[in-house]
Amino acid sequence: MLDVKRLNIFREVVSQGSFSAAADALDYSQSAVSQAIQTLEGEAGVALIERSRGGVRPTAAGAALAGHVAGILAQLAAAEDEIAAIVAGHGGHLRTASFPTAGADLMPRAIAAFRGSHPGVEVSLAEGEPEEIAPRLRAGEFDLALLFEFEGAGERLTTGLRRFELFEDPLHLALPADHKLARRELPPRLEDLSEESWVQTSATSPCARHVVRSCIAAGFEPRVSFESDDYLTVQGLVAAGVGVALIPQTALSTVRGDIVVRPLSPSSPVREVFAATPRAAAATAAVATMLDVLRREARIRSRPPGGGGREAAP
Repeated sequence: MLDVKRLNIFREVVSQGSFSAAADALDYSQSAVSQAIQTLEGEAGVALIERSRGGVRPTAAGAALAGHVAGILAQLAAAEDEIAAIVAGHGGHLRTASFPTAGADLMPRAIAAFRGSHPGVEVSLAEGEPEEIAPRLRAGEFDLALLFEFEGAGERLTTGLRRFELFEDPLHLALPADHKLARRELPPRLEDLSEESWVQTSATSPCARHVVRSCIAAGFEPRVSFESDDYLTVQGLVAAGVGVALIPQTALSTVRGDIVVRPLSPSSPVREVFAATPRAAAATAAVATMLDVLRREARIRSRPPGGGGREAAP
């Protein structure tokens, strides 16, 4: 591999036509320039400079190399500039990923805020369940991802990752508006729902698995009538009276007017939402800024479900 510093000295020697002139231009000693050329010729395995009393000139191999040096050094300078821009957060590509409910609300707001302050950084967003995203994040496919884990579920995703806590996302009970538990003064318990039909996300999803765990801990196995990974569809099925559902608060930015959303007693199941980055990767300014934006957006979104539906008083 040819040394960049010596390539620059070689270019100056060819341009100036002498070692002494090149040394003056570069503020080096003549011996340092001569030694650099000798070392470069050793790396190339061929003589690059013909020396004579009248000065120096490139050999055929040296002329060929000289034709490439300017482009090589220009490309390296451009690469250094691009790297510096990425480190400073003024350019480059920020690759993000998110689970679907955060990808529908929190991440779009965060990306918009980020681009307002960093218009030169390209941002991309991929979507998937946390257990799908985490291995891809560890492998370096993403720079930052939004993930969640359920409290006490034992599903740890953060091996090899740096974790940045954002907020707790409770799962609230969604009921048809005319359900007997919709207006009961005391908050419902999971035990009160043992005879209900249930609507949930696909059985393999982490939310569905946790709903089943929670129900079993309450003494029954839920009878699942319908599955959908679209929470608006889940709300529609609840409104139609075909079942009840536990829906994360992040999926309740829009609530239908014909369902009622209630917390559970003594507490709703909670998933912990956090940002993660590869542990081995150096944090760039863009990643640090996006983390700050996500923390700010997480604080803003810490409010009860809304959007036109009804939340029964606990």
